[in-house]
Amino acid sequence: MLRDEITGNDIALNMAIIKQNTAYSAKLPDLRNLGVCLRILILVNLIGLFACLVASKSVADTIPVFTRLSAFLQPVLLSSLLLLYGVSPLLRRLTYPASALLIVVGILVLSTLAHLLAQNLLGPDSLDSLPRTWLISLFITLAVLGYLNLRQRALSPAVTEARLQALQARIRPHFLFNSINAVLSIVRSEPKQAETALMDMADLFRVLMADNRELVPLAQELALSRQYLALEKLRLDDRLRIDWQIDTMPPDALIPPLILQPLLENAVYHGIEPIPKGGTITIRIYNNRKQLHIVLNNPYQPPGNHHQGNRMALNNIRERLQLHFDAEASLDTTTAKTYYEVHITLPYHGGQST
Repeated sequence: MLRDEITGNDIALNMAIIKQNTAYSAKLPDLRNLGVCLRILILVNLIGLFACLVASKSVADTIPVFTRLSAFLQPVLLSSLLLLYGVSPLLRRLTYPASALLIVVGILVLSTLAHLLAQNLLGPDSLDSLPRTWLISLFITLAVLGYLNLRQRALSPAVTEARLQALQARIRPHFLFNSINAVLSIVRSEPKQAETALMDMADLFRVLMADNRELVPLAQELALSRQYLALEKLRLDDRLRIDWQIDTMPPDALIPPLILQPLLENAVYHGIEPIPKGGTITIRIYNNRKQLHIVLNNPYQPPGNHHQGNRMALNNIRERLQLHFDAEASLDTTTAKTYYEVHITLPYHGGQST
């Protein structure tokens, strides 16, 4: 009883620390991301259309008014997107207030240039006053920044949730006790292997309790996954077989942390354990046309008494992919008679963690 109480207190303390360390901090999305650019295009045009609808005397007058507005709005919008694309790496290195201020200043400068150019081409009475142009540009820019910030706030809890779920999974009795028993069974016969297994367990806890809000190299995620599988291999032995097809993978590809390991855990728990003879988990990772593909395949049999799971891990991974890569990433699953497959696609970005 005393050990159970201590373990429960430790878990609660670790979760409190994790929640505290993963407090939301505002951050610009990747302004080079196709999904983000499309959202900005659609949102700005919707704001413009709504403004024209309010300003028009009738619905029939909205289209001509919006057409005239678009003649000024679209060049400014497209040039703004090009500017943001070019300075995106710089903005992501700055604090959120500084980057937001630079964006506002840049949009106002572009609006001013477009306003002066339009007056020279079409005459001084062709547009409203310059202060009115500034006010409209400022309102639209702040509205877009507010939307992007709210969207990140909606998705950011998925990062904290992922770490809590992963920590809970690692401390679940079925994993922790089985791993300890597996280590105890080889302490005398294979002391070096037992020492390695304990170090793997320590590394797992260390990674799971770290700050996992940033992208990490694929090689780092694979190292964590290998440590997890090594612990499961101790107790499942020949029932668990791994087929690594990663010869052509880019090890420097940046991915969200704790993407592959939870999928492997599901594959072991729902695919290998229910089958007496076990099976093979296939991990295939490759790069194709600047797209990183992660494909995980495990045996599958119709559910019996074994717990089916609630797809929380898959939903969480989808949310975190959206947070980091928006519409450029996807997660698809395939369930067949004898196998279950998860296919993750995300844009390839090489380099150090950001």
